[in-house]
Order: sequence, then structure tokens, then C-alpha cells
Amino acid sequence: MERYDVPSEADSFEGATKLFGTLVKDLQGPAAGELGHHDLEELIGTRGREVLRQLFQDHLQLRRRREAEAVRRCRPLVRGPEGLVRPRLEHGHRRLLATVFGTVTVSRCAWRRLDASNVHPVDAALSLPRGRYSHGLARLAVLEATRGSFDAARAAIARRCGNVIGKRQLEREVVHAARDIDAFYHAHVVEPCTADTMLVISVDGKGIVMRPEALREATRQAAAKRAHTFRTRLASGEKSARKRMATLGVVYDAKPAPRRPHDVIAPPGGRPDGGVARPGPKARGKWLCGSVIHDAEQVISRVFDHAEARDPGHRRRWVVLVDGARHQLDVIQAEAAQRGIALKIVIDIVHALEYLWQATWSFHGSGDPAAEDWVATHALALLAGDAVEVADAIEAQADRARLTEDQRRGADRCVNYLHSNAAFMHYDQALAAGWPIASGVIEGACRHLIADRLDVTGSRWGLAGAEAVLKLRAVTANGHLETYWKYHVTAEHQRLYPTPDQAQYDLTA
Repeated sequence: MERYDVPSEADSFEGATKLFGTLVKDLQGPAAGELGHHDLEELIGTRGREVLRQLFQDHLQLRRRREAEAVRRCRPLVRGPEGLVRPRLEHGHRRLLATVFGTVTVSRCAWRRLDASNVHPVDAALSLPRGRYSHGLARLAVLEATRGSFDAARAAIARRCGNVIGKRQLEREVVHAARDIDAFYHAHVVEPCTADTMLVISVDGKGIVMRPEALREATRQAAAKRAHTFRTRLASGEKSARKRMATLGVVYDAKPAPRRPHDVIAPPGGRPDGGVARPGPKARGKWLCGSVIHDAEQVISRVFDHAEARDPGHRRRWVVLVDGARHQLDVIQAEAAQRGIALKIVIDIVHALEYLWQATWSFHGSGDPAAEDWVATHALALLAGDAVEVADAIEAQADRARLTEDQRRGADRCVNYLHSNAAFMHYDQALAAGWPIASGVIEGACRHLIADRLDVTGSRWGLAGAEAVLKLRAVTANGHLETYWKYHVTAEHQRLYPTPDQAQYDLTA
């Protein structure tokens, strides 16, 4: 015979049933019949969320009763993660859990020992987080905070879930959510490709406005020493020394797509075949990574680790696209030499074109249509593999024109850039082999990962928050957020509940 003071499991969800019945009754009433659909949405959304919250709460109460009954029938031997037995039992221990439906109370038994921390078997059974916020709420915080400001994220969560989390708590949850990303990608298995598929790597950097304490030491010292001309704004040429450089890397696969110079740049008189340009190689299987904490060496090493996971035998053609930054080039070449990888390094043609445009203003006035034809002519020569000849021709033209130092500054910059990087400007070979010659993939990643979120006007970042948002946006862009979240939840459970000894009794009894 069942004890009179223990409700049956059929009555366990009486609270949620009453709330649902009341909602149905109100919707059947005359007042609801006069509501517009938008008011009905508001009513059902708000009251329906409370029904869901009560369902969650009622289920937790059911598990509490099951636990108490299981302990009453057969008192188990409970050990902590360090192996010590917890001989004392106390009922009625409670903790709050903020969920996507609202805040609920978890009641459970505590197994105690004077010289050790309490053990709560139900915590492990429910895989409760260390803090107050559920994994579902933390995932929602990640989704909202990686696409908008923390204030906007908190407002969006409040509209959906009620007032369950504050802004600072949301920031901490986002930082905590990113802690397993490096381990996730270390264990991630990539899809193999055939040997004729190119493996393309590209690296770039972009600054993020940081709080003073988050700047690198050299930048902080430069900011302290710098004397500004004006008190309220920067003068021409002055920099604020408020940014910390983030390094981003991308790895992708691409099939070779041979082209000709006039497929990339239209000649001044138009293309000889009627304007039909052959398409370039298409990026497939893009994988992005980035860091504002670690330096370029560490990010480039991670990029090479991922690339080697795609091609462990180094059987594929490796192509590296860079913008000409000397430090990046040195690090990439050193990393490849250490790993025994044969690279083909290509300077991004778009950066080279920008230098040609700087040079053309040394010879043409602003708005002169001839400037574009001048750039196109030299660009076609550059694409034909004549980087040194183009540099010499520009320098000779500047000498003949007897330009002043200010007038020829753009031309000199272009000449120096072409001479410095001529070894990586064999575009004729790259086009004939079908390699990519533009770093649009990494440029787009810089805009998407950093500019669209971390470079919002007025924002200043702490180091941990910027790193977490950058990494989580990269995981999302890679299409791995759902897979990563399962990995993160599993890793979090293993950290909090390292042994199965905490849940030794059957809560379905």
C-alpha cells in the first residue's frame, strides 16, 4: 500500500496541468475572442513559457521524490571523485538553475563528510553546470552574443526566456563556452581529398580595439609615450595605439582552374574573345581559425597542423596566399621548412594592384581616365610574370618625368613593393597551373569574423571576451557549432563529474 503523504507519479505534473488548463480556459473566454493575432502571440508566448517552466520544475520534483524513495529502500555507498566515502545523508539541499524556460529549483540529497566536499548524485545524473546557467541557456547566449552586442544579446534572451541572465554573466558564459575549441579541432577528423586537389593556405591580420589593460606591452608603452597634437582628435598621420593585432588563418581545397592574364584583368581595348573570362578556382571545405591572444607564429602553426591533417603525406600541391607582410612570409617559410613541405607562395594580386593604383597618381591627375588604362597595362604585364620589368618601367617613367619627391612617392612605393616580392609574383606560372592568385577568402574572413562583430563602432574589448567571440564566430563559420557544442557539453560533464561513483542508485525506483 502506497504511503498517504507521497503523491503518485500521475499527479506529479499537476502544477503544469493546472497552468495549461487555465491558459486554455482564458483562450476560450470572451476576452481572448477580441484580441488581435499579435496580442494572442504575446499572451500564448508568455503564458506558454510559464507552462514549460512548470513542466521542467514538476519533472525535477518527480526526480527528487524518486531519489528519496530509492535511498529509503536501499541506502547506497556513495564516494566522491577522490574515492572517499560520504557516510552522512541530508535531504532538502537546493540550487537554482536558469534555463531557456525560466529559473527552476533543483532539490536533491547531499552526501556529506566532514573533511571533504558534499556529493550530490542528482547533479551528475542531470549533468548540471558548475554555475547557475544551463547548457541550453549558454548555447543561446553564444548564438546571440556572436552576432550582436552583449546588450543586444541580453535583450534578445530576455524577450525569449525572461530576465534570467545579466550582461556580465552572459559575457562569462560566452568566454567559458569557447574553452574546448582548440581540443575539439585537435580531435576533429577532416574529409580526405584526391591528390590533384590543391591545398590552399592564407593568413592575414586585423586590429581590434582593446581596453588599455588588454593591449600588448609594446603597444601600451607606445600609447603612454605618444603626445597627440590635438586634445580631442588625432592629427593626420597619428595613430591612437588602441588596437591589438589578431591573426586569422584559412585552409581550403580547390580544383585547379587554368586562366590567362586577360581573364583576370581586361585590356584597355577589351578582351580579345568577346569578354568571356575563364573562372578562377572555387574554394571548398573552408576552415577558419584566429586568435587575438596568441601571436602569428602560433596561429600559423595551427593552420599548418590542420593542413597536414588534410594531407598527411604531402602529396597535394600546397599554395600559400599572402599580402607581402615580411614577418608572415618568414614564419610561413620557417614552418614549411621545419615540416618538410614544398610550398608555392603567391602574393595576393589585389594588393599588388593597390600599389599600381598608388603609382598611377604620380603620373595622372585625379579623375583622369588614362589612369585606369595605365594600371591595366602594367597589371597585364605583371600577370605575365614581368614583375621586375614593371618595376623598372615605372621607375624609369618617374625619372623621365622629373617628379618631385612628393609627386613620385606613390611610384617609389610600388617599385619597392614589386622588387621586394618579385620572387612570389610569378603569376604566369600560377595562372597556367590553375592556382588562386587573390586572397579574397581570408579578406572576407577578416570582415566577417572581426569587422562585423569585433569592430563595431564604440566597442572596446577585454582579452578573454575578444578571444572567445573570435573563436566562436570561426567555429560557426566553419559549420561546426552544433558538433562543437555536443563536444563541449561532454567535456564539461567529464570535468565536473570525473567518476561514475556519484550516481549509484536508480532514480526510477
